[in-house]
Amino acid sequence: MWFKFLQKIVQFLDPKLEKYRLHEKKSDLDNPPIEKKLEYTPKNLEDFIDVLKRTPKNILSDSDRKKIASVMSFDDRLVSDLMLPKSEMVFVKRLEILGPLTLDKLYKSGFTIFPVVNEKDKVLGVIHTDALNALEIKDTDRAEKYLDPNFSYLKTSDSLETAVEKIKKTNHYYFLVLDEKDSLAGFFTIEMLLDYFLGEN
Repeated sequence: MWFKFLQKIVQFLDPKLEKYRLHEKKSDLDNPPIEKKLEYTPKNLEDFIDVLKRTPKNILSDSDRKKIASVMSFDDRLVSDLMLPKSEMVFVKRLEILGPLTLDKLYKSGFTIFPVVNEKDKVLGVIHTDALNALEIKDTDRAEKYLDPNFSYLKTSDSLETAVEKIKKTNHYYFLVLDEKDSLAGFFTIEMLLDYFLGEN
């Protein structure tokens, strides 16, 4: 898994390092001289780190280096490292009326998906902001009318590689996260994963 990401990083660096490469002139009797590009590909982690260290900052910025560091530490990171904890989640009660006050609270939260819970705080499904933007919504409608019962789980101990595989398998981009006791611990989204790879985490 790690080497696949290493290959992507090398592809990312390749055009940035173009003017620093050595070029060798090649000619024969029938053709005029042409330049043959000598490409360098790191063969191990030490080589790769050496390339990074020798790359000038005007070619590879600090933010680019941070992105690369994120990818390189991919195998060591867990879902629990990136997830939003339960204490920061915004829940909607099943019978809660989606009036102006509730909708205002949801929009101001900045989230796009909200877990819908019953009277015992068990998650029944989620509400997407797309559903709340519908013109036909009435201020007397209850949350359960708009809930989507299709959602998936991840575990706090799952690796990010497991999360990627789960995203591919389920085609979901939002996951409730359970702890070792199968209690709700938080939620995880594909946006969190992308932010991590882009060095914004």
